[in-house]
Amino acid sequence: MKQLFPGVYRHNGRLFTVNLTPGKRVYNERLMTVDGVEYRSWNPYRSKMAAALLKGLKKFPVKEHSRILYLGVSSGTTASHFSDIATRGFIYGVDVAFRPMKRFVALCGERHNMTPIMADAGRPEKYRPMVDAVDLIYQDISQKSQVAIFLKNMEVFEAPEGIIMIKARSIDVALPPKKVFDTVKKEIGKHYTIEDERRLDPQAKDHICLAVKR
Repeated sequence: MKQLFPGVYRHNGRLFTVNLTPGKRVYNERLMTVDGVEYRSWNPYRSKMAAALLKGLKKFPVKEHSRILYLGVSSGTTASHFSDIATRGFIYGVDVAFRPMKRFVALCGERHNMTPIMADAGRPEKYRPMVDAVDLIYQDISQKSQVAIFLKNMEVFEAPEGIIMIKARSIDVALPPKKVFDTVKKEIGKHYTIEDERRLDPQAKDHICLAVKR
């Protein structure tokens, strides 16, 4: 196992994290034991964060003590790998969709460092009282207003760092993705420094990952 970042490993072209709950899978991922340690395969076709890392993303601020506000957590695929890494941190998972949130609630019951918040990510003032100080805002929301949602949460929670997955077709289906990405980078760049960016094709078509810092 080669360590790419603290808690993130690569082996034979695949990413892995150390399983926080040995013997348990989250999304039918592969489990592998090496020297008595159980690792979970991190599927880049199921997680845009894994795709970005395999594309060579150099900025990955998730660490052992990280406190993360995850916007668009869905059923918790990527959040579960954050949970493996941030063993002494905490993940607040926000989503408005009932069905995936139901699965995420069950997952939180198995992991001590995650909690569900069923809320509209576009209204952070509603869940602000439920969230302590965070180090990172991670967002994966396929809405036209995804950039505004990200910037609003970054402001409300005063997060020092952020990662956003931009889906071009959700913003403007008529424009070429590159033009959408250029517009988005210009808007976010007015407020934060973009430290790294990676296109996610083919794992996530017409997506880009932006890592930003206050």
